[in-house]
Amino acid sequence: MNRPIRLGVIGAGGNTRAKHIPGFQAIDGVEVVAVANRTRESAQRVATELRIPRVAASAQEIINATDIDAVCIGTWPNLHAELSITALRAGKHVLTEARMAGDLAEAQAMLAESQKHPQLVAQIVPSPLSLAFDATVMDLIASEALGEVREVFLAHTNAAAASAATPMNFRFDHELSGKNTMFLGIFYEIALRWFGRQPEWVQADASIFTPERRDETGRMKPVKVPETLTVLGRYAASPGSTLADGARLRAHFSGVETSAPRSEIRINGSKAGVRVDLVRGELWFAELGAPEKLVTIAPEKRGAWRVEADFIDSIRDKKPVTLTNFATGVEYMRFSEAVWASWNNAGGQIRV
Repeated sequence: MNRPIRLGVIGAGGNTRAKHIPGFQAIDGVEVVAVANRTRESAQRVATELRIPRVAASAQEIINATDIDAVCIGTWPNLHAELSITALRAGKHVLTEARMAGDLAEAQAMLAESQKHPQLVAQIVPSPLSLAFDATVMDLIASEALGEVREVFLAHTNAAAASAATPMNFRFDHELSGKNTMFLGIFYEIALRWFGRQPEWVQADASIFTPERRDETGRMKPVKVPETLTVLGRYAASPGSTLADGARLRAHFSGVETSAPRSEIRINGSKAGVRVDLVRGELWFAELGAPEKLVTIAPEKRGAWRVEADFIDSIRDKKPVTLTNFATGVEYMRFSEAVWASWNNAGGQIRV
């Protein structure tokens, strides 16, 4: 391309202002030309702060603009499907914030629309938590250094929902987040990235201790998204996989943990195990019967945030989207929906 890639922003939340807009502005030959937010006033503040030349009155104005090639969608999940599909139909490349959509049906509709426009890039912001460790952990799994993998454990806990006085957060607002539950999707995407497989089934139990919270307008709204959630899944045998037949997936997410917060991923194999400490940003390895050792990650193996650069590379050079394409998004939404169905059906076993 000889001319710049011109980008419009729809929804300028914290991550979009901190990461996406500066990231695009730092790339040669990319121009962030317009922004639309929930109100024109808030869009103007973002435009002034981040030197964006034009404020749009609506998302549709961005999508219809003939001088815009691509859109970055930074809204809450409830709008991702509508905006992504409309933008693709208008001939725009799409980068949408995670989680992919409000539910599986919306995600499937997004994938189906993207497949009608193979010339356009359709990308979801990937889970960033494990980027530094992905290549090293996947090498350990593939080389069978861990042996037969028997357990995968995901955990993220804090006290964000412990107080009934805490205002409604979008993660606990079903109207905005849909069937996405706390940090379930962002952690499960990592497990899917490392193993490339879904469990056969899941069972989930969850609780809501504060049935109503005050939203930003001051009115009380019902809380329909769990404040604490525990998930159990079971993998089946698969040719070529290091996952044992009957390997277990365990996950725990809590906003009511008033003791020390946790954020980690563990993989337990027949020969060794790994522990990713996301609080400290460390990877630990332990052979069976031996103490843990801190893993020094080779510089060439240490991944980093390059979401905006990857999106532009895919537009310019037709590079396939890997982190994260719409097909992968549908798979983690399939898992999230199965978890939602299980805890809403007394913890019944749901096939994924």
